[in-house]
Amino acid sequence: MAWDITVLIWLLLLIARRISKLMTYIVTTPCIDCKYTDCAAVCPVEAFHETPDRLLINPDTCIDCDACLPECPVEAIYSDMSYPEEYAEWMEKNAEAENFPIISVKQPALMAPGCTGPPE
Repeated sequence: MAWDITVLIWLLLLIARRISKLMTYIVTTPCIDCKYTDCAAVCPVEAFHETPDRLLINPDTCIDCDACLPECPVEAIYSDMSYPEEYAEWMEKNAEAENFPIISVKQPALMAPGCTGPPE
């Protein structure tokens, strides 16, 4: 069986993440009540999971590709190496992502009353 180099690299990154338990990106407070899904639609590995009022990133799936960062209109996504201190609790919240359904397509934003983001 011939393996494509991209698949091999992805598998190596996945194994490294599972061994080290490092998280690459986290979704934080600004996503609450907005739940824009542009980020999930561009994720090449389906790392996003959906809760009723926000998205989360599964640390065991994320490959640190940066595709999601420019897609978030409320700038709720941060690297695990450079998030504001007030979002520290989100490391643990995102680690629970696997307990929620995967989302990989664009859906209308939630736009609940607490959302401070722009309309779609």
